[in-house]
Amino acid sequence: MTTVLEDSPIHTWLTDMDGVLVHENTALPGAAEFIAALQQFGRPFLVLTNNSIFTPRDLRARLSRSGIELPEAAIWTSALATARFLAEQQPGSAAYVIGEAGLTSAMHDEGFILADTDVEFVVLGETRTYSFEAITRAIRLIRDGAKFIATNPDVTGPSAEGPLPATGAVAAMITAATGIQPYYVGKPNPLMMRTALNRIGAHSETSVMIGDRMDTDVKSGLEAGMRSVLVLTGSTRASEIAQYPYRPTAVLDGIADVVPLVERLTPHEAEELDED
Repeated sequence: MTTVLEDSPIHTWLTDMDGVLVHENTALPGAAEFIAALQQFGRPFLVLTNNSIFTPRDLRARLSRSGIELPEAAIWTSALATARFLAEQQPGSAAYVIGEAGLTSAMHDEGFILADTDVEFVVLGETRTYSFEAITRAIRLIRDGAKFIATNPDVTGPSAEGPLPATGAVAAMITAATGIQPYYVGKPNPLMMRTALNRIGAHSETSVMIGDRMDTDVKSGLEAGMRSVLVLTGSTRASEIAQYPYRPTAVLDGIADVVPLVERLTPHEAEELDED
């Protein structure tokens, strides 16, 4: 299926982070080489994550500690995508935000006022310190007419001790109390893919999404009009692919198998593509 992947030029690469590049803060085989090859051949790329806790600076440092070097600007989180989306909808308005630095700083940077009364939006992100008081405030604001937005629908997140409740689980609690479903910005919403492509001036027809999950990475790439690569180093196993009504463009053992696809673009060819 890699032949199908190469049927048309690949100018831009988007990749998930956890399960593709790293696993529990340890770089997966080929991850550092993949990022280095993209940089060597001048290929535009972004590392995507539904995690809204951390800022790009935090995540860059985390990747660096694992041996993967890339700039902050190459990281696109669900928090950044959410703040960008809301700024396009109603710039400069007030929002009640449940989340950590990754989300609050993204909202500040987009010009939002963070408040707990008279808000246009309730924005829910991931945090390790969900409080009953904050959830109660969110419920009351939504019942009073605030629009309910969530960074991503993931119901659990990983930890060394096992799964932790994440944004989708808390959103379900708020929905049960209000009858209002949130609008999720992160994967599998293709909106996150389109905002990522727009950020680096890329086109879906010449871009590829790499991920480890059929239900988020592959689905959002497909719905954004991109080719997709599923790597088998994360959530989805090869035996599970047939359960889904859609398929990735290619299935590979890991990110190390993607490196040759980047390297097949010689420096001369990469230069010609940059001039187009």
